Amino acid sequence: METASTVAPPLKGLRGQILLELKRSQPLTVKELAERHRVTPNAVRRHLKELEADQVIEYGREQRGRGAPTFAYRLTDAGEALFPKRYAEQLTHVLNYLAQRSGREEVRRFFDEQFRNQAESLLPQLRGSTFPERVQAVVELLQRQGFMAEWSIEGGTVRIAEHNCAVQAIAEKYPELCDAEADFLRGILETDVRRAAHIPQGCNACEYAVSVGGAKPPTSAEQR
Repeated sequence: METASTVAPPLKGLRGQILLELKRSQPLTVKELAERHRVTPNAVRRHLKELEADQVIEYGREQRGRGAPTFAYRLTDAGEALFPKRYAEQLTHVLNYLAQRSGREEVRRFFDEQFRNQAESLLPQLRGSTFPERVQAVVELLQRQGFMAEWSIEGGTVRIAEHNCAVQAIAEKYPELCDAEADFLRGILETDVRRAAHIPQGCNACEYAVSVGGAKPPTSAEQR
């Protein structure tokens, strides 16, 4: 697998990397965290103890295989709050007003317009770009918006992952946002894009499987 981009943790050093890894793949054990960062379990435990004292992580018992239960760590609500969230409360009020006044169709049109504006700004910069350059440009845009995005290649499929949902509260109430984002990716990348994982459904990331083929797919509205 080829990893083609990185994301920055909200804290520096090993402590920040632990938080980032938990955000990506929680829950994780001390052993798993130590192996991923190539440090000793004791080094990880020291940081976990400090993070637990700061109330940004917590642990619970998990049964993995036939052995004794093990302790696995995950982010608390305070830990999740360390990662960017974009104007959720204010935007939710606006969307509630639109939905009550004009229906959910107006909410979808609102999201479509927001992504259309982003596409109109991005597309002129991509004239003559290769497919990987388009993917990289999209991922960099998502990173700037706080989505902790990265991309990788597995076989003939490009995987775009967003490890933080900067608008999670909105996406949970208005899934039209996620449909509009998928259509935005289809339009920019000019290929088939299908959601493989979804944070509002309890996954650690929102993931998109992007076909490397050249045929332009139908939009989500056409697929329904």
